[in-house]
Parts: sequence; C-alpha cells; structure tokens
Amino acid sequence: MVDDQPAKLLSYEVILADLNANLIKARSGREGLELLLKHDVAVVLLDVSMPEINGFEMADMIRQHPRFQKTAILFISAVRMTDLDRIKGYQSGAVDYISVPVVPEVLRAKVQVFVELHRKSRELEHLNQELETRVEQRTRQLQESENLLRERADLLELATEAILVRDPAGVLTYWNAGAEALYGWDRHDVLGKRVHEILETQFPVEAKNSESILIDRGRWEGNLVQKTRDGREVIVASRQVFKKEVASILEINRDITAQMLAEEALRQTERLAAMGRVAGIIAHEINNPLEAITNAFYLLKNHPSLDEEARYYAQLGETELARVGHITKQTLGFYRESQHPVNVPIAEILDDVLQLQSRQLVMSRITLDKKYYIDGQIRGFPVELRQVFLNLISNAIQAMPQGGDLRIRMGPQRNDADGRADLFISVCDTGTGIKPEHAKHLFEPFFTTKSTKGTGLGLWISKGIIQKYDGKIHFRSMNFKDRTMTSFRVILPGVSPAVKALEYTHHATGVETARTPLGHAKHVPSFG
Repeated sequence: MVDDQPAKLLSYEVILADLNANLIKARSGREGLELLLKHDVAVVLLDVSMPEINGFEMADMIRQHPRFQKTAILFISAVRMTDLDRIKGYQSGAVDYISVPVVPEVLRAKVQVFVELHRKSRELEHLNQELETRVEQRTRQLQESENLLRERADLLELATEAILVRDPAGVLTYWNAGAEALYGWDRHDVLGKRVHEILETQFPVEAKNSESILIDRGRWEGNLVQKTRDGREVIVASRQVFKKEVASILEINRDITAQMLAEEALRQTERLAAMGRVAGIIAHEINNPLEAITNAFYLLKNHPSLDEEARYYAQLGETELARVGHITKQTLGFYRESQHPVNVPIAEILDDVLQLQSRQLVMSRITLDKKYYIDGQIRGFPVELRQVFLNLISNAIQAMPQGGDLRIRMGPQRNDADGRADLFISVCDTGTGIKPEHAKHLFEPFFTTKSTKGTGLGLWISKGIIQKYDGKIHFRSMNFKDRTMTSFRVILPGVSPAVKALEYTHHATGVETARTPLGHAKHVPSFG
C-alpha cells in the first residue's frame, strides 16, 4: 500500500485486515520501491497523486523490473479520472481503478482476487519446480539405466558364446556378434526368422519335448547339433531360459565341436593303444616259438633223409617263416619306442611302411614307383617317424580307391640358409586331390575330408612331429587334363652327405625290379 497520507494507509489496513495477508505500508514512491524489492508482493495499492514520484511514474518503474512485470497494480484516486487518465494508467501497468470514497467491500473483494491468484501462481510455480526436479531425477535414472543396458549390451557383443533371444515360436529378436562368428549369418539376415529352421537344429530328443520342458520348468540345458552358413555341422552346449513376463527365450550356445571330437579321438586313441599293446604282447609271445620253428626248419632242410621235393617244401616253409618273423619284428618296432634318439635309416622306415601296406596296394590296383637317392640316416625316434610316413602313405592309398600311381622319392636337398644338406621325402599320388577350400585347414586338428571315418588328427600330429625335428612339411595338389596329382613333401635337416643311387620300381601286379646301390648289393624284401 503506497500513499503519502497516513490516514488513508490506516483505513486500507483496517479494510484488508480480514484477508490474512501481510500488509506492507509505504508513504512515498521511493519507499514503496525499496520495500517492493525486499518482499514477495501479490498486489500493489498505489495512490495516483503523490509528491516526488506519482503513481503513474512508480507503475512504470515497477513494470521495468523483470521480477514485477506481472504484479497486479490497483490505482486509487481521490480526483475525478478522465478516460485519458485511465488509458494512461492502463498503459503504465494498472489492472484496475478504485475511486475515493473507497467502498470497503469492493476494495477487499478486488484485493482478495489478486492475493488468491498470486497464491495459486506461487503454488503452481512450486509444483512446476517440484515436477521439474522429479523429471530431472527420473531422466537421470533413465540415463543411468540406459548406460547400464548399453554396457550390458556391449558385454553381450564381446561374449564369445552365441547369445540370442527368440519368442516361443522360435522367431529371433536378438543375435549377438558371437552368434555371427559361430554360425556365419549376419544379424540382419536372421532377425525375424525362425532360428531352428535356419540352423537345421537336431535335438537330443524331439523338439516338442525340449520346448515343453523349457516352458514348464523355465530352463533347459543340453547339446544341440546345428549347421553353419557354409554347411559345417557344429555341436553346441545350449543353455536356455524362458521369461514368462516378456514371453521370450534367452539362449546361450557354446561351440564344443572341438571338445567332442577330441574326446572321440581320445577314445579311439585309447582303443588303438590297447590294440597296439595286445599286438605287441602277441608278437612277443609268437617270437620265441617262431625262433625254435625257424631253427627246426633250418636243420630239416639239410637232413639227408629228405628227397628233393621234401627239401623244396622245407625251404619254402623256411622262407615263409622268415616273412612271419619280419612282420613280428615290424609289429614290435611300431610298439616299442626307444627312450633316446638313435640313428634312423629313413629308407628302412619307408620300406617297412610300404610292406605293411602291400596288400592294400594290390587290392586297390595301385602302381608303386619309388627311388631312394640317399640312405637318409638321421638321429631320431623310429616309431614316431613311422607314424608320419604311415599316415602320408595311407592317405595317398585311400585317395585312390579306383587305382592309380604312388610315387615315393627320397634324396638330398641343399639348404640355402646355412648350406647344410637336408633330406627330402616326397609322397605323390594320382588320387582325388585336395579341394582349394580344404587346403588352408588341412593341418588343423580335427579337420578331415573322410566324413566319419577320420579323426582329423593324422596330418596335425605328423606336422608336429616333423616340426620337432626342425623340419617342414608341404603339399601341392595340381589338376591336369586327365588326372589330378597331390604331393606331400617332408624336409628333415641334418642328413648324412653320403649319396647313393637306390632305385626300385614295384607294380601292383607283383612285377619287381632289382634295387642296386652303387658299389654294393643289397637285398630288398618282396612285397608279394
């Protein structure tokens, strides 16, 4: 309330006392402006005619302050107001006029309206401020939740397991980077499609039974056989959880193909090892009576009581017993490994392996052509070297089920790095060849082109053995117009420089030519 007459201020105070409001009095425009800055004012009762600063000037000053641009101003005038005066007052910011003499009820009613309006405005501002605070807090919580979800999503993308989300019908809604790496499909190619149709899933039991267990119990675990984009079969350990509230299934699949193949290979290895031990025991037990029988035949063939025909049959029996003895010796050689490296003649290793495979060579109508240009003496372990060449030669024979040519070569090879004389052994066949897409996987463990017949460990183990000798193993597969040729070449370091020309050609028909070292005669056992 601003008025230069104290009596009027007192009367206004009495009239407005029932409003339960804080009534502030000022006796000049300057004092009113000072009090206005110190309080939150709902309505200003302003006398028009005052010394120094009149009501219109004070209203202009109030409206210029940003804080009071919407504060209600009621002009009180004791003189008659013309229309121009009223317009000037409205332009100065007045919202209403009250003439003197003041009617208490009218003044009280008008002031009460603006006081209540101010209170409501302040309550609304407070509610808005509280709402903004809550919205800010909620926004912060949502941002934190979003960041957490983003971090979890990043972790899901970093996981090596295949993580996918599908509905009960099998339609995919999520497919992480691990699934892309395992199965080969990009997420854009599979989202919205049925996962088990894409992967051709094979369940350990019927698919309906697995799904019913998952829905009833909320979770299911087991091994599944699925197909990748390039047609490979993979075995995955699958863990599935059903979320009823969102009707979604979370599925985490881990590739255990290598593990399962390793376990199967271990079982096969144990069986082969057991068979090898039994074969070694049998060969050892046969060896003792065999020596006695051999000695008996030696005495028998020269006995004077025998005629020529009987002596011929005795000599034939002695020859066949020698063959049995050689086979027994070979069997024990495969089983017994020396504890320390010894001088190993690679030529004898190759001959032993070829003799073991002689029956298969004849049955498969394979022509053998071998040439040894060197003895090939190295320091090593005979059993593991036999394993290498048995694997290479067996693979070559298996690649020619309809017959073909098997060529074995051994000779010296100069190492340009240090000038030493290395030893090369090559095994070439004219079989089915090796596909280009298989070439880069050929020496990987558990990779096989023999379907269920092979373990996929032979070439991997062979390469490991050759690398133990600081050697190398390479292969080439070439296609010609009428045939295919595949060659595996083994390089072993540190061969003796003594070079001998050894030639031997063997045909599956049993035709045999002599192998004659330069300056020496050497007996070569028959393959027949």
